[in-house]
Amino acid sequence: MERVYLDWNATAPLRPEARDAMVAAMDAVGNPSSVHAEGRAAKAIVERARGQVAALCGCKPGEVVFTSGATEAARVLENVPDGYDVLVDETAHDAVWAHADMGGLSERPNGPGHTLAMGLANSETGVITEPPEKVDGQYPFGRARADWLFLDVTQAVGRIPWSFHWSGADFACLSAHKLGGPKGVGALLVRDGFDFSPLQEGGGQELGRRSGTENVMGIAGFGAACEAAAHDLEAGVWTEIEKLRNILENALASEIKETIFVGQEARRLPNTTCFATSGWKGETQVMQMDLAGFAVSSGSACSSGKVKVPRVLKAMGLSEQEAEGALRVSMGPTTTEDDVLRFAEAWLKHEKKFRQRAA
Repeated sequence: MERVYLDWNATAPLRPEARDAMVAAMDAVGNPSSVHAEGRAAKAIVERARGQVAALCGCKPGEVVFTSGATEAARVLENVPDGYDVLVDETAHDAVWAHADMGGLSERPNGPGHTLAMGLANSETGVITEPPEKVDGQYPFGRARADWLFLDVTQAVGRIPWSFHWSGADFACLSAHKLGGPKGVGALLVRDGFDFSPLQEGGGQELGRRSGTENVMGIAGFGAACEAAAHDLEAGVWTEIEKLRNILENALASEIKETIFVGQEARRLPNTTCFATSGWKGETQVMQMDLAGFAVSSGSACSSGKVKVPRVLKAMGLSEQEAEGALRVSMGPTTTEDDVLRFAEAWLKHEKKFRQRAA
């Protein structure tokens, strides 16, 4: 049985360009902080990748800080000045919530200053949330205003056009493995001139902003993946993927009128569909589809295996039963029309069996 991978929002398959760059980087024996020829060669690999990441993200190379991933990059939220609160959008990823020093806007809306932390594109639904425009130099958010803006662009970058500079953000985070790079490497984007406490103390690497010897091999793969992702955007690859998503949704909706497509009327990532059917647990659907040869998800990969109602889906207005029955399908550049039609056929077959048993 040929398996079909439809869980690109959890992690994208490693791009050939990233693999080749990583293999080549394995021969770089030097430490990037060393001044001899071997060290300079390793440093050159890191700086080339920094430029590739910056080119995709619309920022200066010097604004890119390499980290172990977006979760570590979000630690910058712990380093806002004393007395400043972090206001977290309710649909933000758990990695953002974990590093905020308060539980959202409602608890303490009248502090001396705020940082607004939000995700640009939701991993579970694909819904894109545009940051608010500044008013009198601050970002309005509910009953408070924020001085700074932190954006989690992990799901968005490389799939939709986005630029750090025109976004107005002060910080942003992303992970390599979401766009076809290796796992365990990512970046924090920091507005030029913005000062903050180091993410990690130690030897002072990354201009003192994140200590620790750079992961040369991983960074090389990250940079190559970013360059390939930029080419895909320019070539219209994600427009074609959006057509596949629409084919899938039409195939399901034509058979099951009651299916709820979460955020279908909103602007979404071109590759993501999240649909819900009451009563049929999302975790059960994932297991049944896995046995049928399809890799899909019932939500964020970081939450898999945890029995809980999806927080984001409830925040978007779904009932508890609907949220429990949600399934996410996410596609990528190697997904084909045959893949999505085969999945639709298999899912509809199992949905029919579930309804018959439930009757």
